Amino acid sequence: MSHTAHIRSHRKPRRSASTIAMRAGVAGGVLSTLAVAGASGSANAAEPVTQTLELPTLTADLAAQVAQSADVTQQAAASYQLQAERDAAAAKAAKQAKTDLAEAKKKAEEAKKKAEEAARKKAAERASRAAERTTLSASSDTDSSTGTSSNSSTGTSTATGSAAAVVAFVQAQVGKAYVSGATGPSAYDCSGLVQAAFKQVGISLPRVSQAQSTAGTQVGLDNLQPGDILYWGGAGSAYHVGVYVGGGMFVGAQNSSTGVVEKPLSYDPPSGAVRVL
Repeated sequence: MSHTAHIRSHRKPRRSASTIAMRAGVAGGVLSTLAVAGASGSANAAEPVTQTLELPTLTADLAAQVAQSADVTQQAAASYQLQAERDAAAAKAAKQAKTDLAEAKKKAEEAKKKAEEAARKKAAERASRAAERTTLSASSDTDSSTGTSSNSSTGTSTATGSAAAVVAFVQAQVGKAYVSGATGPSAYDCSGLVQAAFKQVGISLPRVSQAQSTAGTQVGLDNLQPGDILYWGGAGSAYHVGVYVGGGMFVGAQNSSTGVVEKPLSYDPPSGAVRVL
């Protein structure tokens, strides 16, 4: 024993068991709290790291997809616009072509009418000159002793047989209408009337005037007989036909204004004639 142990103020106070236990508990609680806080802090710190790594990746992929979709949409829109422009151009070209065709047809019809009128005038002039020559020739053949003509008048022979049937048929159609392309029985055009007349006697003629003008033997206008086919224009290119009925008269489907008429040759002098009977 120390030589000062018996002195009360020099003794080190002893800690009681309860005090020691209390301090140990406090220390343990503090350590526990720190440990929990540390663990919690570690966990909380880990989450932002994961989010920071994944979010930019997702955002970039989405942006790429949106951009690709936008490109596809733009390309499709451009394709539709190009097709629409092509369709519009095609429609415009078709409309213009239709207009040009109609104009060309109109001009062709006008040119045809002018050509027919010119041919008709030329034929009339030739026929007039031929008639003058025939008159002069007939005058020179007059018998000096009797003062009468030795020649018969053109077209005065009487129709008989098939010629008579043709003449009777065309004369029966006088007064009926002229319709382009018509072949009877209520209306005719010029070649339709001639074709129908010869059909009555079993003769089949071509349908159009051009072919009818070469269907038989060419005869002179000063040697006509009833039933001969008269034509206006050139042989093979005639634009009008009729039937000589004798007595210097003919029957023809002239035009839409006159219809089928019987007229003297001087009314519309023909260019030539063919005989098929």
